[in-house]
Amino acid sequence: MGKNDITLFCVNDGKNHKIENGQDLKVLSDKFCATVTDKKTGKIYDVLAALVDNKLKELSFRPANLHQVEFIGYNHPDGRRSYVRSLCFVLQNAVRELYPDKVLVIDHSLPSGLYCEIVEKGKNEDGRNKAYFVTDEEIDRIKEKMKEIVEKNLPFTKVKMFSEEAEKLFIQNNQPQKAELQKSLGTFSCSVYYLDGKADTFHGPLIPSTGYLKVFDISGMGDGFCLQSPMMTDFNKVMPMKRQGKISAALKEYSDWCSIINIESIGTLNKAVKDGKAVSIINLAESLHERNYARIADRIYAERGTKRIVMIAGPSSSGKTSSSLRIALQCKVLGLKPKVIELDNYFVDREHTPKDEDGNYDFESLYAMDLDFLNKQLNELLEGKEVEIPRFDFKTGNRIFEGNKLRLEEKDILIMEGIHALNPEMTSAVDNSRIFRVYVSALTSLNIDENNNMSTSDNRLLRRMVRDNRVRGITPEETIMRWNSVRRGESRNIFPFQENADVLFNSALIFELPMLKYYAEPLLRRISPNSPAYSEAVRLLKFLDYIVALQPSEISAIPPTSIMREFIGGQTLTRD
Repeated sequence: MGKNDITLFCVNDGKNHKIENGQDLKVLSDKFCATVTDKKTGKIYDVLAALVDNKLKELSFRPANLHQVEFIGYNHPDGRRSYVRSLCFVLQNAVRELYPDKVLVIDHSLPSGLYCEIVEKGKNEDGRNKAYFVTDEEIDRIKEKMKEIVEKNLPFTKVKMFSEEAEKLFIQNNQPQKAELQKSLGTFSCSVYYLDGKADTFHGPLIPSTGYLKVFDISGMGDGFCLQSPMMTDFNKVMPMKRQGKISAALKEYSDWCSIINIESIGTLNKAVKDGKAVSIINLAESLHERNYARIADRIYAERGTKRIVMIAGPSSSGKTSSSLRIALQCKVLGLKPKVIELDNYFVDREHTPKDEDGNYDFESLYAMDLDFLNKQLNELLEGKEVEIPRFDFKTGNRIFEGNKLRLEEKDILIMEGIHALNPEMTSAVDNSRIFRVYVSALTSLNIDENNNMSTSDNRLLRRMVRDNRVRGITPEETIMRWNSVRRGESRNIFPFQENADVLFNSALIFELPMLKYYAEPLLRRISPNSPAYSEAVRLLKFLDYIVALQPSEISAIPPTSIMREFIGGQTLTRD
């Protein structure tokens, strides 16, 4: 070691370490921290990447001065994302070798993994991709080719190049979405990754080499297949396949619709916004929503003789509240008289609220609801009796009654929304044939490019961040830090029951990312580099860098009944 040595503080062992100037982080990791231990489970994971001053970096990163370094594995969200990105590159190379005349499209995320298709070059007359049906035998061949690449332990390397050069490269590789994205960004340079001489782009760091990618699987699904990565709880097992027909169909429908209007990637969306088409896109997307709300109301009307209660559920920031009011409005058009009630009014008194493993009140537990009282009132309403609807006072933590009486008359429909609305146990004492169930979620299938999909969770996080700050005075840092807990609750209480819905409403709007960028970007920039939320803020800001923001004059064209108004303000929907 010499005078040009660099001192790094390693968070993992709480010690200072020295490396020679010009050496990368993998040198330090191999010597002092080749694995990380999960604090909760005690399980050991290989180091995949590092947080350098709370910024995610590849292990090939060469520090130039004093830094704080935290090495991370698959147990960390950024570690998992790095693993999955690298796995996608291996899949891309396998498909290139086996199908040189075709293109891999990584379309959208599913609970089991990533849905992928192999498509023919060119488009159908209706604008859709020409899908190539992948047989079970072909899936096996792809899997074996991926295993070959993994066994070779080939390095992932990152190269800086001029954007114009990258654009030409992607056109040659038959990746027009990547080329369009580079063109729309207007930057001088970009980072391109190489694997075995083949180039691609990934919007976030990769792991050191293919040899780390020992756990994966591929299962046939629809015209394509699902790429399965390891489970979060058990790295040695892949995510189990869950056939979720309604979710898959909704994502496919939205993806096809994007293809038809020729906006199927961030690059083509950016071009449309730059060309002054934002207001037209807003009008088109809102019309699609209006049509789908009307279809749901038509179904409710058709079954009004039997089904008198409409239950609406969805994950955080999916637009449940707006959707319940929009559905109610469409029901009124048909001559029905909807009564909208929040299920939150049926919370148990605070002292009876169950607690989680950390001893905190678990308000997302099903048993935070007074199920007996809820079922009693619903049955009384179905019998034609009058009931007094409670209101839960969140300040005092108690249920109160204020004389709000309700009876279901002939044309009345009861609409209730809440996170447990699709859970059969919620209404276990009510005849299931009397309930119509709606699942609402923002199922974004607009991709960054051919093989970089947009996370539906990230989309909802941005929605929630904007609304939390505007309505509740919650900082973006607080929203980010709570998000993992929110998602755990969704995995327990919402996602297992989404296929119970009679109908699914996709609340995603194709213009919302350019709109959310306008509001979210300044909020994210407030987060300090020493905050534990900083790495997530940097990741989201990097993603937003790919998007051309809407201008205030364009945002003003969003109608007051739009779901987006629930998050940015200006909504005129009411319960009356």
